[in-house]
Amino acid sequence: MFMERNAMLRAAADFLSRRPNATRSEIAKAIGVSPATFHRHFTGRDELLRGLEDRAAELMLAAIVDAHLEEGDCASAVHRLVAAAQDVAPYLALMYTQSQVSDPDTTHPAWDEIDQAITGLFVRGKRSGEFTSELSASWLADAFYGLMASAEWAVQSGRAARRDFTRMVTGMVLSGAHARR
Repeated sequence: MFMERNAMLRAAADFLSRRPNATRSEIAKAIGVSPATFHRHFTGRDELLRGLEDRAAELMLAAIVDAHLEEGDCASAVHRLVAAAQDVAPYLALMYTQSQVSDPDTTHPAWDEIDQAITGLFVRGKRSGEFTSELSASWLADAFYGLMASAEWAVQSGRAARRDFTRMVTGMVLSGAHARR
């Protein structure tokens, strides 16, 4: 059975976000390929993790472009971002579990651009008065990542429906970010 590399990465992200210490054999089995096929694509765990981070960055950059963060009101931009980034959620969930063991100095360079765009959205919302001045824009961006990962874990475990993903994340981000009037 042939499986495209991106499909393998997605399946690996889904599995590893729940079982971060799984062996290569366990990962191969979980994603439905032989250990030999898995090894041809990823010669080691580090290569797999780099592939996962590369794919996450690629998808997140595309989501930011698709969401048009600079257009309209900030609450609508958050909603567009969450909807556009839903496919990145399994990767974000995995990256959250892996952040305990990864070296921050070797982070994919695209994450600086991603962080700037998302933080910039919250800065814009704070300046316009839509978002509270009580929370920093960088904290709101970090909360966004955490809520994306948490919603993905809830969906994967069956505690929430995939169709509710955008509503759940957007609701939590905006209820915490909205300025009290």
